[in-house]
Amino acid sequence: MRTAAVPHQIRGRTVRHWTPRYVRARTLQALYQRTHPDAPWLTPDAIDLLGSMLRPSDVGAEFGSGRSTLWLARRCAHLASVEHDKAWHSKVAQTLARAGITNVDYRCHPPDKPDAEGGESAYAGAAQLLSDESIDFALVDGVYRDHVTMFLLPKIKVGGILIIDNVNRYLPSLTTSPASLRPPATPPTATWEQVAAALDDWRRIWTSSGVWDTAIFLKAETSK
Repeated sequence: MRTAAVPHQIRGRTVRHWTPRYVRARTLQALYQRTHPDAPWLTPDAIDLLGSMLRPSDVGAEFGSGRSTLWLARRCAHLASVEHDKAWHSKVAQTLARAGITNVDYRCHPPDKPDAEGGESAYAGAAQLLSDESIDFALVDGVYRDHVTMFLLPKIKVGGILIIDNVNRYLPSLTTSPASLRPPATPPTATWEQVAAALDDWRRIWTSSGVWDTAIFLKAETSK
């Protein structure tokens, strides 16, 4: 009887996904980040697309701050940004101040609920405070992602943009990135299942670096 192979481990982490294809993708991703030090931590294809899609008059929101905050602020009229980590919030706030950025409403809401109750958190609640169809784009790249995404859907204007980073972990797709959900797997939470159903009639641009995926969804006129 043949026994199942045990994947190699490094410091307790499996490295079964370290195939030649993944090593090449990881190397290219690292090279891109080194040569584009101001670019957000999204896939290169998503960054290129957003660079051509965003307009100076756009109003947007992001949940999960960092390089994306400065990058987005320089390409839109106003950005509401929400961060959960106090130390990181302070660091990014200093970066924005040094750059002279004044069009960002930057707030910190540390996690105050378990993941399953994220819809009741102050962090996710910040999305509910936005008016319906008031923003042109939203980036989801922080905590409580399922609840935040669900709350953001009605806030985005028709034709507006929803960006979900690391989307391969939450919505099933035929991707080669590690830790991905692949059909026939289902979304990991009931809220992600609701998100998937709500996004069914949105146009989708799914990008992958082979390390992680970033999806761009365009809101259809029939969306609710």
